[in-house]
Amino acid sequence: MIPVAIDIPHLALDEIDSTNAEALRRARDGEAGPLWITAARQSAGRGRRGRAWTSAPGNLFASLLLADPAPIPEASQISFVAALAVHDAVCAVAPSLASRLALKWPNDLLCGGKKLSGILVEGETRHGLVVVVGIGVNCAHHPDDTLYPTTDLAAEGEPASPQAVFVALAQAMRGRLAEWDASRGFASIRDAWLARGPAPGTPLLVRFGTTETEGRFETIDTHGNLLITGDEGVQTIAAGDVFPLHRPDALPSNRHDA
Repeated sequence: MIPVAIDIPHLALDEIDSTNAEALRRARDGEAGPLWITAARQSAGRGRRGRAWTSAPGNLFASLLLADPAPIPEASQISFVAALAVHDAVCAVAPSLASRLALKWPNDLLCGGKKLSGILVEGETRHGLVVVVGIGVNCAHHPDDTLYPTTDLAAEGEPASPQAVFVALAQAMRGRLAEWDASRGFASIRDAWLARGPAPGTPLLVRFGTTETEGRFETIDTHGNLLITGDEGVQTIAAGDVFPLHRPDALPSNRHDA
């Protein structure tokens, strides 16, 4: 264990296949958390829906292991909690970017419309619920061949070390988890996310597998689902990849996550 300026145990590794995978292995071996795991490099990082996650040194790769963070039906809300914590952290280390930051449903952080961070939440039920929140922040570099346009802090003129971003993230996550209060405070989290999300009426395209749906952003509901209004009225969407409707060229089918 390497101590940092946070009050949750932190395991800092030089290299691992995936910080999420390591957190899940430790949970299966009896680790209850909370525990942060970071790595300078991942050899098999992954994003949502099994996509590869580019993991060269210089960026932040972190996972937070939590046991029973909320009742199982509400546990997925932690995606929004984590998204707000990442937003808070980047504002802390790169204040000049604050006005250019926005959240893309459910939990990507954008800077100037380009992806700066991604979050992967995984869970297992072994003697209770175990949740791992994996967070990647592009600090020093970003990939080019990606599903969504990407950027990094250095490219945006606000270089910050992975360690500095991690300390800010851990502190922000602590505050947002307390605000969420095991889902009892989701109304506050939802309001905060909406204040940083797309404006009502923003045209969106949502892709899930081979299915595509177009509509205008309405809100997220009290469960965290995306609500859009299209030709068939208001639709409730529980999962999918979201793109600005004016960016049809940003919809490749076989690229890596960022």
